[in-house]
This record gives sequence, C-alpha cells and structure tokens, in this order.
Amino acid sequence: MLLEVRDLHVEFRTRDGIAHAVNGVTYGVDAGETLAVLGESGSGKSVTAQAVMGILDIPPARIGGGQVLFRGTDLLTLKEEQRRRIRGARMAMIFQDALSALNPVLTVGDQIGELFTVHRGMSRKDARARAVELMDRVRIPAAARRVRDYPHQFSGGMRQRVMIAMALALEPDLIIADEPTTALDVTVQAQVMDLLAELRHAHGMGLILITHDLGVVADVADRIAVMYAGRIVESAPVHDLYRAPAHPYTRGLLDSVPRLDHKGRQLRVVRGLPPNPRSLPPGCAFHPRCPLAREVCRTDVPPLYEVSETRASACHFWRECLDGRAGA
Repeated sequence: MLLEVRDLHVEFRTRDGIAHAVNGVTYGVDAGETLAVLGESGSGKSVTAQAVMGILDIPPARIGGGQVLFRGTDLLTLKEEQRRRIRGARMAMIFQDALSALNPVLTVGDQIGELFTVHRGMSRKDARARAVELMDRVRIPAAARRVRDYPHQFSGGMRQRVMIAMALALEPDLIIADEPTTALDVTVQAQVMDLLAELRHAHGMGLILITHDLGVVADVADRIAVMYAGRIVESAPVHDLYRAPAHPYTRGLLDSVPRLDHKGRQLRVVRGLPPNPRSLPPGCAFHPRCPLAREVCRTDVPPLYEVSETRASACHFWRECLDGRAGA
C-alpha cells in the first residue's frame, strides 16, 4: 500500500468549543490507483488531506490520534524537516483555488523552477528549461513564451494546469488533488480530469481526488470513499457504489445528480444540513437527515460493516439500502 490513513482524528479549538473535523478516518491508496473522496462541504475531506500533507495550522488544529503511513513510515512521527523533504518530492498537492495558491508577483516559470533549485540544486537556467518541459507536458500552448507570464495572465483552466505541472515536477509517488475542477466550466473540467488520468497512467503514481461532484469521478476513479461529519460512511469500487450504494447518504447524493432521463421532474435533494462539528448528534451523525433512521441510529454509532471483501458501510441498515429502500 502506497498510503494508509488509519483512525485519524483532527480537531480545532475555537472560542465556541472544540470542532471535531475528522473522527477516525481510515482509507488507503495503492500506486497507480485513483481514490476519490466524496462528500459535502465541511465533511472533513480537505482537512484529512492537509493532515496527510502536514500543512495543517497547529494550533488551532490538533491531531488527536491515528497514523498516516507512507510506504510504511508514519508521517505523523517525523520532524518537520523530514516531512518537508517528502512534501513536494514524494507527495504533492494540487490546491482548489489556483489563483490563491500561486504567488501573484512571481512568474509561473519561477514558481515551477523553484522546486528544482530547492530540491535538486539546479541553476535558474536549467530550472527554467525544466519548467518549460513541464508546461509542455500539461499542454499549455506556447510554453517557452508563457513561462515568463504571471498567474493573472492565465485562464482558470491554464492556471490549474500550472498547478498540475508543479505537482508533477519532482515525479512524486502520490498526488492529492483537492477539488481541482472547482469554478471551471464543464469542458475544461473534462480536460483537466483527462489530463490527471493520463499522467497517473504514464507515471504509475497514486492519486487521491477530493471532490463533491459525483459526475467528475465516474470515469477516472477506481475506488470511492464517502465522508460525512468527519467519518468514512461508505467505501467501495466505483462501479459497485454507483450501481448499488450501501449507505443512505451515498444514495441521497446519487439521487440528487440531475439526469437527462428525468427531464421535467423535481430534483431530489438530501434534506437538511450537515451537522455542526462542534456539536455532533449522538449515534449516527446522519440520522437527523436519514429516511431509514430508527431508534438505534439515534443512540449507537454504527461501525464500518463489511458489505463484501471490497466494500464497507457505516449504516446499521445497509442491507435495506442495497435493496433500494433508502430514497432521500
């Protein structure tokens, strides 16, 4: 296993109390595999990724327990200098908002090239040449000329390609892409996702794709982990999950996706709002919104039940959900 996250807990201390953002997350990804992490905003997807990368602001964040094993080494036990050597060189992250992530006063060539000067000791001239090669690889037109341009001179889709080029620069084993297609139009979304899939196959790297858009992952993911209130509530191979979800929350997400064959019908939604991480409800955190909720759901936190050898569900009534009796 390339990366294993085991029973990870992350909390934030605020004036209004402790926010439990990640509550025992466990997942893994192999080399050459794409794991999609799905869920509504606030479910803990990005916080988990930041804990894996070691870029949480501590404080106010605090890692309350768990392990992050990268090729067998627990990253949480390493000193910051050791984490820094791994970050960028062996694992990299593509951030959600490229315009905010890129430095507005440096050219994109300088920002890509800095990775080579810092980690590989290259001269600025050689680093600039590698930056052009990478921009070509991610299909930025006229890369030799545009390497001297600044982030604001690129479109949203091209800025995201610059971020992908930076992530690929040192040929890492793992890339975490946090909502890489947010605010991009549908055509550009497809281009970015196709590019990530192509590069993953070419380099044999692992890819963790964080998103709330089920349509984005259908064709690129191998497995899906669904998060709710800081927990994994379902994990499954992509085709199994789309064909027959084993958790009411997953079924609600799938039912809320607009479909061409439902033209004229009212769009279905997952009723209610995600819980406040400072005051999670007792029992199953999804029970206030769940059409299958019963008394046991209000008192007992469901474990991750083994649905099959390749999938699991944190629902007391996962069998009923598989039978299609969990309409949102």
